[in-house]
Amino acid sequence: MIRYLIESFKRKIARRITKKYPITIDTFEIENVGKVKFANWENPLVNKKILTKETVGFFKQFLSEGDLAIDIGANIGQMTLQMALNTGSKGLTLGFDPNPYVYEILVENVKLNPDKTNIAAYNLAITEQDEDDLYYHSSEASFNNGGISTTPNSKHGKFSLNTKVKGVNLASFLEKEHPNFVNKLKLVKIDTEGYDKEIIKSIINLLKKYKPVVITECFSKNTPEERFEQYELLKSIGYSLYYVADFSSDAEVVPINTKEDMLKWKHFDLFAK
Repeated sequence: MIRYLIESFKRKIARRITKKYPITIDTFEIENVGKVKFANWENPLVNKKILTKETVGFFKQFLSEGDLAIDIGANIGQMTLQMALNTGSKGLTLGFDPNPYVYEILVENVKLNPDKTNIAAYNLAITEQDEDDLYYHSSEASFNNGGISTTPNSKHGKFSLNTKVKGVNLASFLEKEHPNFVNKLKLVKIDTEGYDKEIIKSIINLLKKYKPVVITECFSKNTPEERFEQYELLKSIGYSLYYVADFSSDAEVVPINTKEDMLKWKHFDLFAK
């Protein structure tokens, strides 16, 4: 009971007071991969992340050694790292997140497994045009997650960063920073708290050209019209869409055949290929 009260108090503080929290380095033994290190964030509002052979296996369906994978909304890097275990040290996985609090932990995870991965992290949002004055908001003072906006007020919450967030056009960024990997693009994962549709719009020409698998979230607060648009954007350039119950090699997969199917689940992930 005392432990519960202490943890409850810590969570209350994390919701109301902005502060930095330390990391813990954990080691996971993954079949056919070996020992993998991961930096967990000791934020009281964040459940401890784990790495599994099932999640690594899920991404293996789409990725091979030497490929380019991109994680937009990477947070602290749980999925980024498991993607990178498939692209390997000869490939490249990019993690983008505009939130400086999670970005610090993401950078730590970039460093931990250099013999098995090649990861680059960027404290940037992905936008249609390069931008320097975006706001970042969260419903939690500890900034576990949140979203960007062009105005001081946002549906993402009342807490806002003191500094502005930068956004970049992904296609231009790749051509400038990673020209040798652009044509190896095989996977784009997007998880941006309801902003996924706008990300897809901003990278539509990149998707048309290279046709990577797209993994995207359908956010619980998205309206039916927003869900339909997300579906139609991907269908219009030749993708087939599939609901996926979890990022696991044995997860349930259900075809999404019509835009109305996007209303079947409240909050879910899908992949398009």
